[in-house]
Amino acid sequence: MMNGPRMLEGYRVLDFGQFVAGPTCGRLLAEMGAEVVKLELAPQGDRVREGGFKPTQPEYKQSSQSTYYFQHNHSKLSFAIDLKKAGARELVTAMLPKFDVLTENFAPGVISRLGFSYENVKKVNPRIIMCSISMAGQTGPLSTKAGYDHIGQSYAGITDGLGEPDRGPAMATMAIGDVSTGVATAMGICAALLHRERTGEGQYLEGSLLDTYFHMHDQHVPKIALAGDKVRPTREGQVPRAVGPLGIYRYRDNQYITILTTPHQWPQVLRAMNRPDLADDPRFAKPRSRALNHLDLKEIIEQWLSTFSTRDDALAALDKERVPCGPVLTVNEAMAHPHLNQRKTVRWVDDPLLGRVAVPGIPVKFSAWPDRMQLRAARLGEDNERVLREYLDLNDSQIRELYRSGVLVRDATLGPSPADS
Repeated sequence: MMNGPRMLEGYRVLDFGQFVAGPTCGRLLAEMGAEVVKLELAPQGDRVREGGFKPTQPEYKQSSQSTYYFQHNHSKLSFAIDLKKAGARELVTAMLPKFDVLTENFAPGVISRLGFSYENVKKVNPRIIMCSISMAGQTGPLSTKAGYDHIGQSYAGITDGLGEPDRGPAMATMAIGDVSTGVATAMGICAALLHRERTGEGQYLEGSLLDTYFHMHDQHVPKIALAGDKVRPTREGQVPRAVGPLGIYRYRDNQYITILTTPHQWPQVLRAMNRPDLADDPRFAKPRSRALNHLDLKEIIEQWLSTFSTRDDALAALDKERVPCGPVLTVNEAMAHPHLNQRKTVRWVDDPLLGRVAVPGIPVKFSAWPDRMQLRAARLGEDNERVLREYLDLNDSQIRELYRSGVLVRDATLGPSPADS
């Protein structure tokens, strides 16, 4: 039986991340075993601490804990510091040799102004892996532009494809780019750690929302490269003009079913619908004709779906013939689905301040890495003393002085400050 460290155990990460993309990267590394120290800037720390629901107990209503913070920053230590105070930057710099990785997602240039550019960091720790995340990258004409998830989505040609064909583009209702960029950069950091194990070299990584979104295009990029403006993908709404059935079909009221088939599965659709006659209908006999007449096919499918007593019955008829399909669930319905709960895709945990709360589980399952049954999200500065003792071997007197000088800050609900002792 192996007794040594597993996965990322033993690696240490200094996480300057804020909002979603950077914190997602750090959280995934923490979930895979790394010790992640989240550096939060005074006075309020990560701005997402003010988002979502807050604790309801009267004694914790002013706490820095929140559901938004919990989701993106659980499994980390919170180290809260005022980098504008004398000696604060030197304190962090002294810690750098103990870290394997540094992550940040400030706007380009901010981390340098704070004194922690890669050039400065690698002077102190040549083996460190530093990863910067931004909207459009650290170089190029857009690099200085302010931006969040949906700005990167717009520049990448993604937003233009969302929505109905006769209306303007729609906005996605979740942070797809932020989270996906966090996943991509965590992957890159793991590869960089492997590279360092083999070569001894640290390195600098860049991740951007724009790059991540553009990477999501599945087929149009090479076609446009060859055909130019003859290929112009745009919004296609619920049922794209494509070989199908392919689209979102109404069952009844506000209930919908997604069906996505390839040409070879057309006979399975006919068997499910008990409509062998459609095989000889010239509108649907060939893949191209089905694409041209996709709205007629939509009407036929939706009429058939409406004959079932329940949406589940309609899905069962499609499943019987192995037609790829699924219900269009609300987030509420997805969270209640037994499959997502059995696999801990929906992960239920108990937090002493928030109560019984659910967060998304890690998107990869490891056979040699157990699920953590309980998760912890620190209040602002909750781990200040632990971090300074472990990384710099500071004593109680030195830590008290840092509190008294305002270098360190922490959540008032943690009780009396060490500065008062």
